[in-house]
Amino acid sequence: MISEVLPDFRYLDSNKEYVMVKSNTLPSGQTRIDNMEICGITKRFPGVLANDHIDFDVKSGEVHALLGENGAGKSTLMKILYGIYHPDEGEIFINQKPVTINSPMDAIKSGIGMIHQHFMLVQTLTVAENVALGLLSSRGLLTDLDRVSKRIIELADIYNLKIDPDAYIWQLSVGQQQRVEIIKALYRGAALLILDEPTAVLTPQEVEELFAIMRQMVKDGYALIFISHKLHEVIEISNRVTVLRNGKRISTHLTSETTKEDLARWMVGHDIEFITSHEKSNVGEVLLKLENVSCNSDNGRHGLSDVSLEIHSGEILGIAGVSGNCQLELAETITGMRKTTGGHIYLGPDEITGLAPGELTERMLSYIPEERMRDGVIRNFSVAENMILREHHKSPYSRSGFLRLKDISAHTDELIEQFQVKTPSQATLAKNLSGGNIQKLVLAREISRNPRAIIAAQPTRGLDIGASEYVRAQLLEQRKAGAAIMLISEDLDEIFALSDRIAVIYEGKIMDVLTCEEATRERVGLLMAGVHPKKKASA
Repeated sequence: MISEVLPDFRYLDSNKEYVMVKSNTLPSGQTRIDNMEICGITKRFPGVLANDHIDFDVKSGEVHALLGENGAGKSTLMKILYGIYHPDEGEIFINQKPVTINSPMDAIKSGIGMIHQHFMLVQTLTVAENVALGLLSSRGLLTDLDRVSKRIIELADIYNLKIDPDAYIWQLSVGQQQRVEIIKALYRGAALLILDEPTAVLTPQEVEELFAIMRQMVKDGYALIFISHKLHEVIEISNRVTVLRNGKRISTHLTSETTKEDLARWMVGHDIEFITSHEKSNVGEVLLKLENVSCNSDNGRHGLSDVSLEIHSGEILGIAGVSGNCQLELAETITGMRKTTGGHIYLGPDEITGLAPGELTERMLSYIPEERMRDGVIRNFSVAENMILREHHKSPYSRSGFLRLKDISAHTDELIEQFQVKTPSQATLAKNLSGGNIQKLVLAREISRNPRAIIAAQPTRGLDIGASEYVRAQLLEQRKAGAAIMLISEDLDEIFALSDRIAVIYEGKIMDVLTCEEATRERVGLLMAGVHPKKKASA
């Protein structure tokens, strides 16, 4: 096993030293889980070996990070531990005793809780009602929400979670909803918590608050498993890190003895060169302009509200914001996929408000959509057919209404090589490509047109580190070539690494537009939460 990597006992204090966790009982009253071991876990799906004899363990008083690309087997392994999947081979031990976990209820009874990336909360119920949901009442058929609320307040006080038991979930911020999930797990007696991408929807300030909670829990003797694709977060919060690749455990290390470059290399199997900054470009004329643009959202709520922005030739304008603040509406409005309810959009000197996507293609506006399978390709078309979707009706790909297959083939071969698209052949259907290669296909098609402006929405979401860095390098090349680029991303590292200016969006409004010199993580984080730094947080 791999537990010898970490000495007994166990949590890493402010002096980077391991200290003894003394009490066998956690502050919540739950018995501590000293050690949980996964031994030789194997899980097969049709045509896929998701987990291949994986060993993993976590101890009381530590954060053990689980790292790997999409498809590496992280989620499958944790779903096995939480009882959602059943292993084909292998065993699970808690405090050196074998346990059988056939369902999430078994996991909860064993002291295991899971904080899902997408919260499992009922928006129309209160905090107390969500915590009590599915549990037997101490009063039989009568509810005991007063007792539940009292216990919630006790748990919230221990970990500074600051939650009103009577508040409705829909009234809470994303960060507060995550606290409710943590309280739910603690209320059910969790001594080991699995946190699945817990920072994906949080502002920088909320991430720091979460890490403070995690550090206190570790100090009190909880065992935490932290799943994240953000390498700097893994290094900041974890004591140990285990890397998975292609369903296998590659290595386990003390985090203090690793670097971001080490982790990336173990994840992908080769060195990765990270883009952390770029040279200033020669900014030219305004190529894309929005004046007081508004639109409706699909969920009945307000969409964009009087959005005004300018993007120059040779510039990347980053759009930062927490997920669900009308980033999709912004992209779709500019690209003709959503009608405006007010305002004007210009491409160069020409107004393009209300033009159809095809007309915008003719005017050399390119779109890299966040839903690549839905909006980026036609699943049942071949790679070659998807490569010419934008210009299939033009020379040299078409003449007199007939496709010129030889020219299409030559063009596709050139783009496959230039953009490193891994595909068995040109005839391979798009739906049979990996997510990263579908994104490269979309990128190749949109960039090879030499567009005047590019809307890149979440261009690296779901991609492995190597593919992400490749996409970012291509966007910088287009910037150098004089394109005006709007980069919409929920990854602040990406925003800071690529952007010349940063606009922060909150509930469909642009809070502020900052230069790179003005944009600090603290300032951007406050704006992402709807708080202007010039005002008091309570305003």
